[in-house]
Amino acid sequence: MINSISDLYGRQLSELDVPQKLLASSAVHQRKAVVVGRSITCSRCGSTLERRQAALPNGHYYCYVCIQMKRMDTRSQLVFADEPNQFSKPEHALSWKGQLTPMQAECAKQIVRIFKNHQRHLLWAVTGAGKTEMLFEGLNWAISQGYRIGIASPRIDVVIELFPRIQAAFKTTSMVLLHGKSDQPYRYSQLTICTTHQLLRFYHAFDVLIIDEVDVFPFSGNPMLHFGVQNAIKPTGAMLYLTATPDEQLLMQIKRGKLSVSYLPIRYHSHLLPEPTIIKVRKLEQLIAKEMLSKPILKTIRSLVRQKQRFLLFVPHIKDLAAVSAAIGHDNLQARYDTVYSADPTRLEKVSAMRHNQLDFLITTTILERGVTFPGIDVLVLKADNEIFSAAALVQIAGRVGRNSSRPFGKVLFYCERKSATIRTCQRQINQMNQRAKKL
Repeated sequence: MINSISDLYGRQLSELDVPQKLLASSAVHQRKAVVVGRSITCSRCGSTLERRQAALPNGHYYCYVCIQMKRMDTRSQLVFADEPNQFSKPEHALSWKGQLTPMQAECAKQIVRIFKNHQRHLLWAVTGAGKTEMLFEGLNWAISQGYRIGIASPRIDVVIELFPRIQAAFKTTSMVLLHGKSDQPYRYSQLTICTTHQLLRFYHAFDVLIIDEVDVFPFSGNPMLHFGVQNAIKPTGAMLYLTATPDEQLLMQIKRGKLSVSYLPIRYHSHLLPEPTIIKVRKLEQLIAKEMLSKPILKTIRSLVRQKQRFLLFVPHIKDLAAVSAAIGHDNLQARYDTVYSADPTRLEKVSAMRHNQLDFLITTTILERGVTFPGIDVLVLKADNEIFSAAALVQIAGRVGRNSSRPFGKVLFYCERKSATIRTCQRQINQMNQRAKKL
């Protein structure tokens, strides 16, 4: 089908079963995958390549930046077709029966206006504000227009959690989930939920494109992924960015008038954000290096386990995972727990086990700082003063707590040797959000 070509723009022509008759069609276009001129440029990821590094023995050049998505070289052609938008136009695709708060409803109406006017907009909402539910009205409108929609996030965990929620809300809408670890076959769908890396496979495909958690690694500050976003959306498409902690680049776009913005400073259940408690521990880094934890930390962990209060225990580095796990093991704690990090081969299974109450706690790096929800949890951060924890990361980590209306509170404990500037900034940002929320 012509659609399969349009969607797999990031694939080489040789990978696709494309009839010659179809290639002759005016609806199908080809372009060089790697272009050689005064500079060498990859058409898929937009990278400008260093000539010596990109050179092949046969005199051709390849893109080493996006090679993990299969090699592109000067002999390759990228093929794409004009998006046909071959979808039905149901008036009411939304099957979700929940209720938005008045402030959520106002944001939802604004999102519809953004989509109708083909604008580029940032929704700046606190963690736990209910951003997903606020999208539903806008998605319903876009589906009713026969538009094609993309929802992307930098993190696999985020899209895996998001997909079933969107699927439950739009039961009759065709949709697909795409990420690097997925074994689900690709199919042409009206709604694509994917990681931002997967957007490199699309070209002028989406009428509406939503990018969640735009300030997070690896999207923030990554020219390749930003190029992929601009390639994936139609020139007249609407773009919506979502975040609780916008980075400097987004704030600059707002200041220059290139991006409109709306703000929601309160959670859907109207409770304030839990504020972190700072606990100083002498020689904390040395203790962890020796596979030890201070008595107060172990006492807190034992107390939470005894109360059957589940929690996330954050550490800054992968090397800290084994050390902290060993320290807890030396204490003979009777609990179900595990460690997880970004490249963990069983990461998805461990997160799923935590989500399904099969673990009492997870010891984790910043990979779980945002985008995932475990109802009713507490959070402990070891070495919160470490440079790996930015103020935005600490805000997001604190935001894992109190997200559920049945328990809109909880402990946020930052253990550190000193109260660093990032910890103070985190406290100030949360306090400012809560002060704005109180006025509402």
